[in-house]
Amino acid sequence: MPNKRKLHTPEFKAKVSLAAIKELQTTSEIASQYQIHPVQISTWKKQAIAHLPEAFKRTATTKQPPTAQALTAPLYEEIGRLKMELDWLKKKSAEFGG
Repeated sequence: MPNKRKLHTPEFKAKVSLAAIKELQTTSEIASQYQIHPVQISTWKKQAIAHLPEAFKRTATTKQPPTAQALTAPLYEEIGRLKMELDWLKKKSAEFGG
């Protein structure tokens, strides 16, 4: 029966890759401490180093999806405006139509 793959959390991967980047221990020591294959540690270390510059990029604002209220507010404003126009047209047509 084959062994199932272990799924590691991003936090765990970050902790292991940070330990590898610090180089306070050898890759073999880290592998035995966390019970992971040394090749996996090297892979995570390379990924962490590759994505590290992205952590320091400045973005103007982080776009968040609009809320339901933000989507419906303009529609309610339009409905209100159209109702006012309709009432005005009814009043004017009653004046001219008699």
